[in-house]
Amino acid sequence: MATEIEHGRAAEQGGVRPGSDGEHLMQRHLGTTERADRFYDDQVLDQLNPRMREFVGRQEMFFLASADRRGECDSTFRAGPPGFVRVLDERTLIYPEYRGNGVMASMGNITENPQVGILMVDFTRDRIGLHVNGRARLLLDEEVRAHHPEIPLDPAPGRRARLWVEVTVQEAYIHCAKHIPHLQKVPPQQRAARDWGTDDYRRKGGDFFGAAERATAPSHPARHPDPAPTSEVY
Repeated sequence: MATEIEHGRAAEQGGVRPGSDGEHLMQRHLGTTERADRFYDDQVLDQLNPRMREFVGRQEMFFLASADRRGECDSTFRAGPPGFVRVLDERTLIYPEYRGNGVMASMGNITENPQVGILMVDFTRDRIGLHVNGRARLLLDEEVRAHHPEIPLDPAPGRRARLWVEVTVQEAYIHCAKHIPHLQKVPPQQRAARDWGTDDYRRKGGDFFGAAERATAPSHPARHPDPAPTSEVY
């Protein structure tokens, strides 16, 4: 989101200041507006520059935030081989949805509210992060391959995408290194094989947090019916 004010480089581009009304309010309240403006001017882009595109192309995981039309949020984790997130151009990236637990929380949210937030963190090499906020839509695998035949078929059965998520970039900016831990990869010969797409209960983690031990199902607050979603799905 953005609000219109006279603001440095953004004013030269039409008077649009990055960020939401809420973050601007908190900046004024806590006295950080000037510091935030420097960050907006120096770091916030509306597209992926060459360094960002190279960074995206070698990542093996990212975190995804989404919300439904009520604003109820979900965060999740996505992983794949290097390059599983593909940059189609400076304003578009795409990633596959692999077989999961069948809940479809993030994809369901996207059908109601297409705004998503992606965070990619390099813990091992550059110790830096990249935020990509944008508007998502769901695409069938055959539709993606018809338009992008250069995307190879993944040889791992558990990594065969039925759907892809295409994200139109609205904001792209750095996540600074100062609080990112420096991790080391386990050597390949010491890594356990990942069970892509498995339905094996134990291999998926079983009841690690003991949630299935409860005697009765948890009660959830009733939701009032809302109008049917109008977002385009495909």
